[in-house]
Amino acid sequence: MSFLEHLGELRWHLMRSSLAIVLFSVVAFMNRSLVFDQLIFGPKQPDFLTYRFFCWLSSFVGGDVFCFDEVPFELLNMRMSGQFQMHLWVSLVAGAIIAFPYVFWEIWRFVKPGLHETERKSSKGVIFFTTLLFLLGVLFGYYVIAPLSIQFLGTYTVSAEVVNRIDLTSYISMVSSITLATGILFQLPIVVYFFSKLGMVTPGLLKQYRRHAIVGILLLSAIITPPDLASQILVTLPVLILYQISIMVSRRIVKRKAARS
Repeated sequence: MSFLEHLGELRWHLMRSSLAIVLFSVVAFMNRSLVFDQLIFGPKQPDFLTYRFFCWLSSFVGGDVFCFDEVPFELLNMRMSGQFQMHLWVSLVAGAIIAFPYVFWEIWRFVKPGLHETERKSSKGVIFFTTLLFLLGVLFGYYVIAPLSIQFLGTYTVSAEVVNRIDLTSYISMVSSITLATGILFQLPIVVYFFSKLGMVTPGLLKQYRRHAIVGILLLSAIITPPDLASQILVTLPVLILYQISIMVSRRIVKRKAARS
């Protein structure tokens, strides 16, 4: 196909992907109680799974320092259209998360015809592993980073004279951005896999710039997480593990290329 024909083909893939996101967003929009009361505001409840686990862990080692009965802050809406805008935003994020496997499948359908037969065979399972890593990242952000950040920032006070009343936009933006960002960060091995296929990344290069990568990961963690050290460390550690896995993936790709040549 010509360049314009490729653009036309890409347009249809993007249109179908966008339609899937819109459809799932509409479904999320119609299930307001489930999305907000159960999911978005779940980490605000003291009986949330993460809090119960840490309470059990604290009791197991002989204490109750991580057990609490309430999250002492209120959520306020300060704008006339604030709740409606947040309803739309959360529905869109939920639609993007749910539709991610299909969106990636559409992108893969566009890229796959341009690969050699050996590259297609070696890329089997890429949709499964991409989806798995994304879902693991989303779950990690939702069940680990978000609740610990809410607990720390929601209960932090500089004085007993100050009462925490959190704006709804601030709360939802933090939960949604953390959840979506960790899902994207967990795609690191997949990105390295394709770059290694293209010859743009080698295991030696990844090892050489490991220190630079650590600094970059720390900066990225500081951007996507609230300004507390615990959340940044919790994001950084799994990404560093994924970086090491990416080196192993790149090494395997390079060995396969050397064996074929």
